[in-house]
Amino acid sequence: MESISIIGLDLAKRVFQVHGINAQQEVVVQKRLRRHEVVAWFATIAPCLVGVEACATAHYWGRELSKLGHQVKLIPPAYVKPYVRRQKNDRADAAAICEAVSRPTMRVVAVKTVDQQAVQVLHRSRELLIRQRTQVGNALRAHLAEFGLVFPQGNAGLALAIRAIHDRSDGTIPTLAYDTLRALVDQIDALKKAVTRLDHQMLAWHRATADSQRLATIPGIGVVTASAVLAAIGTGKQFRSGREFAAWIGLVPRQHSSGGKDRLGHISKQGNQYLRQLLVLGATAQLHGQRRERAPGGAWFDALLRRKPGRVATVALANKMARVAWAVLTKGGSYRPLGETMPEGNGMVAA
Repeated sequence: MESISIIGLDLAKRVFQVHGINAQQEVVVQKRLRRHEVVAWFATIAPCLVGVEACATAHYWGRELSKLGHQVKLIPPAYVKPYVRRQKNDRADAAAICEAVSRPTMRVVAVKTVDQQAVQVLHRSRELLIRQRTQVGNALRAHLAEFGLVFPQGNAGLALAIRAIHDRSDGTIPTLAYDTLRALVDQIDALKKAVTRLDHQMLAWHRATADSQRLATIPGIGVVTASAVLAAIGTGKQFRSGREFAAWIGLVPRQHSSGGKDRLGHISKQGNQYLRQLLVLGATAQLHGQRRERAPGGAWFDALLRRKPGRVATVALANKMARVAWAVLTKGGSYRPLGETMPEGNGMVAA
């Protein structure tokens, strides 16, 4: 087989498409592979650059092909789409991936380790269970409202609704409805226990991971956010700066600039929605702390609150927290408030 320099690999559940070119940009291979044939075929060719869309199972295949000596780059699907010619099919997708990965300025996604993906499974499962608990709780309150029992939103209102199910002294709830609603209450209890169990696992992982503990020294970042940041970006060295990391999360203003005039709008909300949510929640906690006492945001946050609405200030603080988290990960040490004395070469000063 003629020497292959770049391969575009279109992933699927069972059938994979390969598009390979040589150093002269000539197509030398176009091949369909079954799932069980992928590793065996890549083991027969010399190490080369392999482009893969950053989609489901991409990190797994990135690790497997890297073990064979290939350089694997994961590309966001949105960056591959402009290179698709005419109609969309597997061959066109593989050719587009091959073309995109050959661009020297193409942005890529770092291949996640097994440990990172394990922590992400923990986070995604916890998020799903919490969402299901909220859905069942809302359903319970809605059903009780049909019998004249109205409760406020939130955990306190849900607790009152559950208490009403256990207490049938007034006979407001018919027997048939009561038996059905008891099943919802049992489901809520089971979901609560499952979430608590995952919280304990997350805390144990956090206590065993030094980087997660260092991230948790940043005000507004706790166990959940610290472990989520590590699961998402690992060492963080794939980003050139803290601003680039904040932009990847979706915490920088959307630009519509032209003719030398900068026009900035609302935050883009592109990127990692889960991390953005956690950071904004942490910043919101800082806002409430500011009202009780001096918030860790410092004088900068105080001045911002005097000039801007609270939500704008919390998003700006979330942006700063993301930048500080990147600096802590990439430069080492722990967070220290501005002006605090630090040992040379150990840690960093964060505003």
